[in-house]
Amino acid sequence: MKNKNWDIAELNIAGDVMAAQKRWYDWMLTEKRFSKHTMEAYTYDLQNLYGFLNFHLGVQVTLKTLAEVNISDFRAWLAENAAENIKAASRARALTGVRNFFRWLDRQGELHNEAIDLITMPKVKKRLPRPVTTKEAQDIISVRGKSEEKDWQALRDEALFTVLYGAGLRISEALSIAKGSITSDRLKVIGKGNKERIVPVLPIIKDAIERYLKSCPYTIKEGEAIFVGTRGKVLNPGIAQKSLRNLRIELGLPDTLTPHALRHSFATHLLADGADLRSLQELLGHSSLSTTQLYTKVDSVQLSNVYRNAHPRA
Repeated sequence: MKNKNWDIAELNIAGDVMAAQKRWYDWMLTEKRFSKHTMEAYTYDLQNLYGFLNFHLGVQVTLKTLAEVNISDFRAWLAENAAENIKAASRARALTGVRNFFRWLDRQGELHNEAIDLITMPKVKKRLPRPVTTKEAQDIISVRGKSEEKDWQALRDEALFTVLYGAGLRISEALSIAKGSITSDRLKVIGKGNKERIVPVLPIIKDAIERYLKSCPYTIKEGEAIFVGTRGKVLNPGIAQKSLRNLRIELGLPDTLTPHALRHSFATHLLADGADLRSLQELLGHSSLSTTQLYTKVDSVQLSNVYRNAHPRA
């Protein structure tokens, strides 16, 4: 089989498939509110399947072809990807996207293929989050803003890191915070899939943001993202990650301390202090409780480490 970086022009795909895929793509974006990033990944996965079927079956990919793909063909496709050292997580995502497309086609009455639902999802090892300690998190969110003489970028970083740890946001969510979205002690967040949620805002978060905005040399209008870079444009996630990396080195903190680790730390520390899983699920914006339950394993690991290190007979 050829390399996986298929050029769509070199594939033999019928117009009915491309037209159906375009309708599905638009439906996923507008109705299901999937992100463009996710849909681009699913499009690549479908293209990968088309290429495999072209060379595996030696036929043009039509809706009729897709309806006739059997369980052995699907398994061979996944096996071929595994042989190409494509990770299980990527293969699982590919199967999810393809299955979504086939099910949509079924609901539209365009084809029916029951084999797609008989394929076992590749097993993906769930990596436990690696939270920092409470002290390390406190060091991160306090060191940059200790003095009013700090420049506006340092105050911006302090405010951003405080939001990540204090509200448990994803970096993309924090960087999309708009001026005026914080009212009283609440913050409106647009999360994955454009889903909106409301999270509490601690006084320390509001204070850090206010200090930063007062020092910022750019005029940020109502509704515009508050975190900006040196040219006044929305702050690039890479710049935020680099800033945290430099601060981590400066403080001698572990390499595992990333913007996402601050979110993990928020969840783990709340759980350790007695927060219930349902409330934590709402705060984090998880669509599934099973995702939130990962933090119970993290807490168990931490307790085990404390036990081994502290018990006199350990």
